[in-house]
Amino acid sequence: MLRVPCLLLLILLVTACGRDQAPAPSSAPLAGADQGAAATPGGATTDLSDVIENDRRYLVGISYPRGIDAHPGLAAALKRYADGTRADLMQAVEELGDTPPTSPYDLSLAFTTLTDSPRVVAVAADGSSYTGGAHGNPLVARFVWLPERASMLRAEALVGEAAGWRAVSAFVREQLHAALSQRIDADELEPTERAQLMRSAGRLIDEGSEPEAANFSEFEPMVARDGRLSGLRFVFPPYQVGPYSDGLHTVEVPASVLLPHVAPAYRDLFVAGPGPGA
Repeated sequence: MLRVPCLLLLILLVTACGRDQAPAPSSAPLAGADQGAAATPGGATTDLSDVIENDRRYLVGISYPRGIDAHPGLAAALKRYADGTRADLMQAVEELGDTPPTSPYDLSLAFTTLTDSPRVVAVAADGSSYTGGAHGNPLVARFVWLPERASMLRAEALVGEAAGWRAVSAFVREQLHAALSQRIDADELEPTERAQLMRSAGRLIDEGSEPEAANFSEFEPMVARDGRLSGLRFVFPPYQVGPYSDGLHTVEVPASVLLPHVAPAYRDLFVAGPGPGA
């Protein structure tokens, strides 16, 4: 389920109540929004003000978590992601010319702090961008920051060997196929229909979980009581391992599966097994 804070309810309500009723143009941040700014290592600041923009052609709502300016590098990464999604929307808007769309284009994006500890800070980005069609395009990203190293934890650095991704992929596929089988069994389909659905849906799972770092780039830390990681929760956006209607899929991979394949530089982040509090 997407996390959308109260700040974005205005844009969602306007969109839901009727896209043909365009609000008055505005490009100012929402009144009362947190006007925080984070200093980057080079001395520049990253403006993390929450924003709502209204125009007869489009709506934009972006919400940042409080306190994230304590980590300038992370704050800058969030801002780059938000700016990129907004640039994509505005490019589509410019292609409209002066003619407003039947339904206003819109961008709703919420950043939420998942974990904030001395070892790991994790932020989720969830939302959607609508530029025509039946529904918006999902926006799903995860940012895992290591304060002690002042760097982002990325999948390609965490597991560098192909054998490691094969192990992760095998574990994830087993969990996703098991969940698929349970969902289909609950529908009580005819055997032939069940077999066809298992094949088609199973193919999506296998294609979206090929043993490559790019397929596992979005993940959330599972933090044990001692602050180390008991595993990672891999997040798969709509379309990657299932149809849009399925929404997000997540699979928790324990440290016992990951640790044998984790790069030496990151092994101290993990507990040796499932870990206390996992």
